[in-house]
Amino acid sequence: MSTGIHMTPKDTNAQFEAAMNTCRDIFEKKLRDYGASWRIMRPQSITDQIFIKAKRIRSLEVKGHSMVGEGILPEFMAIVNYGIIGLIQLELGWADTVDVTADKAMTLYDRFARQSAELMKAKNHDYDEAWRGMRVNSYTDFILTKVERIKEIEDNCGNTIVSEGVDSNYLDIINYAVFGIIKLTEDNG
Repeated sequence: MSTGIHMTPKDTNAQFEAAMNTCRDIFEKKLRDYGASWRIMRPQSITDQIFIKAKRIRSLEVKGHSMVGEGILPEFMAIVNYGIIGLIQLELGWADTVDVTADKAMTLYDRFARQSAELMKAKNHDYDEAWRGMRVNSYTDFILTKVERIKEIEDNCGNTIVSEGVDSNYLDIINYAVFGIIKLTEDNG
Protein backbone atom coordinates (compact mmCIF):
# COMPACT_ATOMS: atom_id res chain seq x y z
CA MET A 1 0.00 0.00 0.00
CA SER A 2 1.54 3.30 -1.03
CA THR A 3 0.87 5.99 1.53
CA GLY A 4 2.66 8.96 -0.02
CA ILE A 5 4.27 9.66 3.36
CA HIS A 6 7.91 8.87 2.56
CA MET A 7 10.02 11.77 3.83
CA THR A 8 13.51 12.61 4.88
CA PRO A 9 14.05 11.11 8.33
CA LYS A 10 14.05 13.46 11.31
CA ASP A 11 11.69 16.02 9.74
CA THR A 12 9.05 15.50 12.40
CA ASN A 13 6.73 18.38 11.57
CA ALA A 14 6.64 17.51 7.85
CA GLN A 15 6.25 13.79 8.57
CA PHE A 16 3.45 14.48 11.05
CA GLU A 17 1.67 16.70 8.54
CA ALA A 18 2.05 14.13 5.76
CA ALA A 19 0.68 11.35 7.96
CA MET A 20 -2.24 13.53 9.05
CA ASN A 21 -2.95 14.44 5.42
CA THR A 22 -3.10 10.76 4.50
CA CYS A 23 -5.52 10.12 7.38
CA ARG A 24 -7.56 13.16 6.35
CA ASP A 25 -7.81 11.87 2.80
CA ILE A 26 -9.15 8.53 4.05
CA PHE A 27 -11.60 10.31 6.37
CA GLU A 28 -12.85 12.51 3.54
CA LYS A 29 -13.34 9.55 1.20
CA LYS A 30 -15.22 7.58 3.84
CA LEU A 31 -17.30 10.67 4.53
CA ARG A 32 -18.32 10.65 0.86
CA ASP A 33 -19.12 6.94 1.03
CA TYR A 34 -21.00 6.88 4.33
CA GLY A 35 -21.75 10.47 5.28
CA ALA A 36 -21.16 11.42 8.90
CA SER A 37 -22.80 8.19 10.09
CA TRP A 38 -20.43 8.23 13.09
CA ARG A 39 -22.52 11.08 14.55
CA ILE A 40 -24.80 8.47 16.13
CA MET A 41 -21.92 6.94 18.10
CA ARG A 42 -21.92 7.60 21.81
CA PRO A 43 -18.54 8.37 23.40
CA GLN A 44 -18.17 4.88 24.84
CA SER A 45 -18.62 3.35 21.39
CA ILE A 46 -15.84 5.50 19.97
CA THR A 47 -13.58 4.49 22.83
CA ASP A 48 -14.40 0.84 22.15
CA GLN A 49 -13.72 1.29 18.42
CA ILE A 50 -10.26 2.68 19.19
CA PHE A 51 -9.78 -0.22 21.63
CA ILE A 52 -10.65 -2.75 18.89
CA LYS A 53 -8.19 -1.16 16.45
CA ALA A 54 -5.39 -1.03 19.03
CA LYS A 55 -6.03 -4.63 20.15
CA ARG A 56 -5.83 -5.75 16.51
CA ILE A 57 -2.51 -3.93 16.11
CA ARG A 58 -1.21 -5.63 19.25
CA SER A 59 -2.43 -9.00 18.03
CA LEU A 60 -0.68 -8.52 14.68
CA GLU A 61 2.50 -7.40 16.44
CA VAL A 62 2.48 -10.55 18.57
CA LYS A 63 1.39 -13.02 15.88
CA GLY A 64 3.43 -11.47 13.08
CA HIS A 65 0.81 -11.90 10.35
CA SER A 66 -2.77 -11.06 9.39
CA MET A 67 -5.42 -13.56 8.34
CA VAL A 68 -7.56 -10.88 6.65
CA GLY A 69 -4.84 -9.20 4.62
CA GLU A 70 -4.85 -5.80 6.29
CA GLY A 71 -1.83 -4.74 8.25
CA ILE A 72 -0.95 -2.46 11.10
CA LEU A 73 -0.57 0.79 9.17
CA PRO A 74 -4.27 1.11 8.19
CA GLU A 75 -5.25 0.43 11.81
CA PHE A 76 -3.07 3.30 13.07
CA MET A 77 -4.70 5.52 10.45
CA ALA A 78 -8.14 4.44 11.65
CA ILE A 79 -7.13 5.25 15.24
CA VAL A 80 -6.17 8.77 14.17
CA ASN A 81 -9.54 9.23 12.50
CA TYR A 82 -11.54 7.75 15.37
CA GLY A 83 -9.58 9.93 17.79
CA ILE A 84 -10.65 13.00 15.84
CA ILE A 85 -14.23 11.69 15.67
CA GLY A 86 -14.06 11.32 19.45
CA LEU A 87 -13.02 14.95 19.83
CA ILE A 88 -15.82 16.05 17.51
CA GLN A 89 -18.35 14.02 19.48
CA LEU A 90 -17.10 15.50 22.77
CA GLU A 91 -17.69 18.96 21.38
CA LEU A 92 -21.03 18.37 19.63
CA GLY A 93 -22.43 15.51 21.67
CA TRP A 94 -23.82 12.45 19.90
CA ALA A 95 -26.93 12.61 17.76
CA ASP A 96 -29.77 10.29 16.80
CA THR A 97 -29.33 11.18 13.14
CA VAL A 98 -26.62 12.45 10.85
CA ASP A 99 -26.78 16.15 11.57
CA VAL A 100 -23.58 17.60 10.08
CA THR A 101 -22.68 18.22 6.48
CA ALA A 102 -19.50 16.89 4.95
CA ASP A 103 -18.12 20.45 4.88
CA LYS A 104 -18.82 20.95 8.59
CA ALA A 105 -17.29 17.54 9.40
CA MET A 106 -14.13 18.42 7.46
CA THR A 107 -13.89 21.83 9.15
CA LEU A 108 -14.07 20.15 12.55
CA TYR A 109 -11.60 17.46 11.45
CA ASP A 110 -9.10 20.10 10.35
CA ARG A 111 -9.44 22.04 13.62
CA PHE A 112 -8.76 18.99 15.76
CA ALA A 113 -5.95 17.84 13.48
CA ARG A 114 -4.30 21.25 13.97
CA GLN A 115 -4.82 20.99 17.73
CA SER A 116 -3.17 17.58 17.69
CA ALA A 117 -0.22 18.91 15.68
CA GLU A 118 0.24 21.84 18.06
CA LEU A 119 0.27 19.49 21.04
CA MET A 120 2.80 17.26 19.28
CA LYS A 121 5.07 20.24 18.59
CA ALA A 122 4.92 21.40 22.22
CA LYS A 123 5.54 17.93 23.66
CA ASN A 124 8.19 17.15 21.05
CA HIS A 125 10.03 20.30 22.13
CA ASP A 126 9.89 19.32 25.79
CA TYR A 127 10.66 15.62 25.27
CA ASP A 128 13.32 16.29 22.61
CA GLU A 129 12.03 13.78 20.04
CA ALA A 130 12.07 10.92 22.55
CA TRP A 131 9.37 9.18 20.48
CA ARG A 132 11.97 8.43 17.81
CA GLY A 133 13.81 6.10 20.19
CA MET A 134 10.66 4.16 21.00
CA ARG A 135 9.46 0.98 19.36
CA VAL A 136 6.15 0.90 17.49
CA ASN A 137 4.73 -1.67 19.90
CA SER A 138 5.19 0.86 22.71
CA TYR A 139 2.88 3.27 20.88
CA THR A 140 0.33 0.45 20.73
CA ASP A 141 0.64 -0.19 24.47
CA PHE A 142 0.40 3.52 25.27
CA ILE A 143 -2.74 3.81 23.12
CA LEU A 144 -4.29 0.86 24.95
CA THR A 145 -3.36 2.46 28.28
CA LYS A 146 -4.98 5.74 27.23
CA VAL A 147 -8.11 3.83 26.16
CA GLU A 148 -8.30 2.21 29.60
CA ARG A 149 -7.97 5.66 31.19
CA ILE A 150 -10.77 6.99 29.00
CA LYS A 151 -12.98 4.05 29.97
CA GLU A 152 -12.42 4.84 33.65
CA ILE A 153 -13.23 8.52 33.09
CA GLU A 154 -16.35 7.60 31.12
CA ASP A 155 -17.42 5.18 33.86
CA ASN A 156 -16.96 8.06 36.35
CA CYS A 157 -19.24 10.34 34.27
CA GLY A 158 -16.29 12.39 33.06
CA ASN A 159 -15.07 13.28 36.53
CA THR A 160 -11.38 13.22 37.42
CA ILE A 161 -9.55 14.35 40.54
CA VAL A 162 -6.12 15.31 39.17
CA SER A 163 -5.97 13.67 35.76
CA GLU A 164 -6.43 15.02 32.26
CA GLY A 165 -9.83 14.57 30.68
CA VAL A 166 -11.01 12.44 27.80
CA ASP A 167 -10.06 15.09 25.24
CA SER A 168 -6.41 15.11 26.32
CA ASN A 169 -6.29 11.34 26.13
CA TYR A 170 -7.77 11.37 22.61
CA LEU A 171 -5.13 13.90 21.54
CA ASP A 172 -2.36 11.71 22.95
CA ILE A 173 -3.84 8.66 21.20
CA ILE A 174 -3.88 10.53 17.89
CA ASN A 175 -0.27 11.56 18.33
CA TYR A 176 0.93 8.06 19.29
CA ALA A 177 -0.88 6.66 16.25
CA VAL A 178 0.75 9.27 13.99
CA PHE A 179 4.15 8.36 15.43
CA GLY A 180 3.37 4.74 14.58
CA ILE A 181 2.49 5.75 11.02
CA ILE A 182 5.72 7.71 10.69
CA LYS A 183 7.88 4.90 12.06
CA LEU A 184 6.20 2.27 9.88
CA THR A 185 6.60 4.36 6.74
CA GLU A 186 10.22 5.22 7.57
CA ASP A 187 11.04 1.56 8.11
CA ASN A 188 9.37 0.55 4.83
CA GLY A 189 10.23 3.63 2.80
